[in-house]
Amino acid sequence: MSLAIIHSRAQIGVEAPSVSVEIHLTNGLPSLTIVGLPETAVRESKDRVRSAILNSALEFPRKRITLNLAPADLPKEGGRFDLAIALGLLAASAQLPGGCLDNFECLGELALSGHVRPVRGVLPAALAARAAGRALVVALANAEEACLATGLKVYAIEHLLELVGHFNQQNILKPYQSQGLMAPATHYPDLLDVQGQHAAKRALVVAAAGMHNLLLSGPPGTGKTLLASRLPGLLPPLTEQEALEVAAVQSVVNLEPLRGWPQRPFRQPHHSASGPALVGGGSRPQPGEISLAHQGILFLDELPEFDRKVLEVLREPLESGYIVIARAHSKARFPARFQLVAAMNPCPCGYHGDPSGRCRCNPEHIQRYRQKLSGPLLDRIDLHINVARETTSLQQPKEPGLSSAQAVQQVCAARERQLSRQGCSNAQLDLNTLRQHCELQNQDRVWLEQASERLNLSLRATHRVLKVARTLADLDSAANIGRGHLAEALQYRLTDRQ
Repeated sequence: MSLAIIHSRAQIGVEAPSVSVEIHLTNGLPSLTIVGLPETAVRESKDRVRSAILNSALEFPRKRITLNLAPADLPKEGGRFDLAIALGLLAASAQLPGGCLDNFECLGELALSGHVRPVRGVLPAALAARAAGRALVVALANAEEACLATGLKVYAIEHLLELVGHFNQQNILKPYQSQGLMAPATHYPDLLDVQGQHAAKRALVVAAAGMHNLLLSGPPGTGKTLLASRLPGLLPPLTEQEALEVAAVQSVVNLEPLRGWPQRPFRQPHHSASGPALVGGGSRPQPGEISLAHQGILFLDELPEFDRKVLEVLREPLESGYIVIARAHSKARFPARFQLVAAMNPCPCGYHGDPSGRCRCNPEHIQRYRQKLSGPLLDRIDLHINVARETTSLQQPKEPGLSSAQAVQQVCAARERQLSRQGCSNAQLDLNTLRQHCELQNQDRVWLEQASERLNLSLRATHRVLKVARTLADLDSAANIGRGHLAEALQYRLTDRQ
């Protein structure tokens, strides 16, 4: 037959729209024309595919070749279509039996020798292929990643000839059997390593239980970074859906097999990071730190040292849980449901409020330093904790406090109550579910309204106080929010008013 149609997948953000590779051979001077909005790497595929076919002892058609990548208005990028183009040429020139590729999707870049190289974004393509009811052919290096889409039939190859032999019934390939990407259990640092700081440890448990954003403020050396590094060890395990979402973002960014899967990400960008580095960007949109921290933690140390304009780009993703990057020719949406944890000093020298009296900053310098953080951004942080300097002691405390293992039990129990009650963490409650699951007695409601007025809290901040109070009630296994829960939740908003 002179016409062949092969199925493949493009990559737009973390989505994998279907692409049909249509190849038509006609008589005329030998040529190859690629249409369908291909970018440079796709146009260059004709040279890679020609060499791969010839070096595999196969025949490259000496005809007028028209190659269409449909739909024509979808941008096509990278070398991911090489394998599909090569198979289409072989099928159109009758070197493969007709119709053998109807139930397959192909992804892979071809070397000049005919070997198949891995590509990015295989997991989103695997999930889409499973939904379409087709098998997926990928490079061997991508096979484990593709197998994360359970129930999908995956064929892993190293050379083009393996697939040709399979379709010609010469050497039948067996579906790839996953060897497993499960990472060994990570031993996170224990809360017991932190001396004192009982209030900050309590805030860590609350933040982990309700997925609340957290700000740690205090002089240098008081353990802010030490505390933040303990938070990943307090979070509940990823669900299967969350793990796939995390893996899909990593798949778009990395060529290597996924590392540390399925574990919650912990990202700690330097304060010199730009806005596109945090939220993503580029002419070909790529995910930034907030997407790489999806379903995990984004830790911003020395928060006021970040450029103010950079920090402002976090405001919308903190509310919506996703980021849309729009360019002139394309638009990509990336997930960004992350938990923000930040640390900062109270003043430029770092010692404002320290009992030692070492601070030499005047009020104007302190005000200018704190104004680097906007009110709307601070409003979106649920827990504001002052981390004071503890008495220096190199001895092990006689009565150890809360360990990470004990905290994890409390966090998991509280998170299970939230999921069974509302299907999400308390930090993700919208206005309607907030009213439904955070009902207060009349006297407690009046008390909270009066307290919010005295503290000049915005309506958003008051709603976040309610969410934190709901988490505190879950930690106490209480069905309803009590006055004590409201009081503790309000206390976590006091430090940003100083």
